[in-house]
Amino acid sequence: MCGRYTITVSIEELMLRYLTNDASILHYAPRYNAAPMQHIPAVIHTGTGNRIGELRWGLVPSWAQDDKIGSKMINARGESLLEKASFKKLVASRRCLIPADGYYDWKQVDGRKQPMRIGMSDGSIFSMAALYDIWMDPKGQKLATCTIITTTPNTLMAEIHDRMPVILRPEDESDWLGRDNHDVQNLLKLLKPYESAKMRAYPVDPAVGNVKNDYPELLKEAAE
Repeated sequence: MCGRYTITVSIEELMLRYLTNDASILHYAPRYNAAPMQHIPAVIHTGTGNRIGELRWGLVPSWAQDDKIGSKMINARGESLLEKASFKKLVASRRCLIPADGYYDWKQVDGRKQPMRIGMSDGSIFSMAALYDIWMDPKGQKLATCTIITTTPNTLMAEIHDRMPVILRPEDESDWLGRDNHDVQNLLKLLKPYESAKMRAYPVDPAVGNVKNDYPELLKEAAE
């Protein structure tokens, strides 16, 4: 699964990475422990180019009675997207990317859970495949939310957890974002484990377990 992650670069670096000058985040700041039900940076395609904005993490389907369901829908299994009413229509029309430079998961070590940070070997930004939807409350206020798609683990992640976020290859990002791409079957083929040889994982301080903790020291490698 994916329940915590980091995106610690500047907004300028994000704009350069996603080839856009269109960023609508008013108060952007690096995140060292982004968590569900928080607003997080996301990339969508407007039809003319990429835009960086914010979505609340935890999908609330447009047809939901209230927004409480979001806390239960932070992840979506890639293998069963078309079987779930909350996701199946979004695959064709409401896809986005969640930029990250690492994510956390917990590994069982001698009967306890050791938090691990996982990312690219070179520390670069990567894109997690996600879906979004827009929900409206009874007063007409809109809420834009997202869910991060997961898949089976690669060999690196298999030692930590039985799921991992779908990390798209850079060359596949435009296909995933493309507003005119409605080829659902080909889109689903992109939802596969990322190449483990290009990734690394290392232990970090258990303080990451508290969502209130969000500071640079969480990134430091700790003794396992």
